[in-house]
Amino acid sequence: MKTLEIYDPAMCCSTGVCGPEVDPALVRFAADLQWVAAQGVTVIRHNLGQEPQAFAANPAVVKEMEAGIDRLPITVIDGRIVAIGVYLSRAQLADKLGLAAKETARSCCSPKSGCC
Repeated sequence: MKTLEIYDPAMCCSTGVCGPEVDPALVRFAADLQWVAAQGVTVIRHNLGQEPQAFAANPAVVKEMEAGIDRLPITVIDGRIVAIGVYLSRAQLADKLGLAAKETARSCCSPKSGCC
């Protein structure tokens, strides 16, 4: 089983989907992470404001942050940094995790069933 870790900048809550002005990109990313988890991937998010010890415990993350806080978010798959400074799209996450791309779009039925 793969493990996906996200090292987020300091946010008001664990997902950033809170407060008076919610960033639509964070809403999309939260949904994408739920989809990834439903595919059997272990998803762990670390918020700098709530879990600074998780950042300090990962030497590769510390090294990136020494270059600047704008390096966050940092995406790590199975201990390896795969993205810096950007929230990946669902398709990008699927690609990096080796998940079936066909699962990235939802449909009400199969194309051959004739219901759509």
